[in-house]
Amino acid sequence: MAKEKKQNTAKEPEKKEEPETAAEQPEETAEETAEEITEEQAAPEKEQPDETEALKKQLAEANDKLLRTAAEYDNFRRRSQKEKEAIYADTKAEIIGKLLPVIDNFERASAAEADAENYKKGIEMTVKQLLDALSAMGVEAYGAAGEEFDPNIHNGVMHVDDETLEENVIADVFIKGYRMGDKVIRHASVKVAN
Repeated sequence: MAKEKKQNTAKEPEKKEEPETAAEQPEETAEETAEEITEEQAAPEKEQPDETEALKKQLAEANDKLLRTAAEYDNFRRRSQKEKEAIYADTKAEIIGKLLPVIDNFERASAAEADAENYKKGIEMTVKQLLDALSAMGVEAYGAAGEEFDPNIHNGVMHVDDETLEENVIADVFIKGYRMGDKVIRHASVKVAN
């Protein structure tokens, strides 16, 4: 029996080396868990600088894109303004170019010696040339006697009671009106029958 006790005693210390109670096991697990948490915390810290760098890079790209867009818009605005000014200048030059032959004809008529008949004929031809030039630019004259009065395009400066004319009809035209499409350049000044 003494041998058996010695053997039992020898076995018991071996058992003590292994954790026998449940309380001893969580301590070791807690230590392992603490080590794992420390490693996990260290990993995000390593990832955070990468994320920060990525966000900084995205911000820099967005800033660059915004600056480029602003610069493109500014260039577009300047280019549009220059084109607008060029169109205005080109249009003026085109109109003046079409009117120059009319001025030439008036100068020739004033320099030439002619009788009243030929002079009148030359003036009529020059006026026709001027009206043709305006017509080529899309300008048309309006406002003739007998037309219906329209306050949107006619300027009624006088009225007359005339039984031979219908009501609201143009009796006489003092100044012709001119329009280009729907845009009125000058309203016709007329006398309206009541």
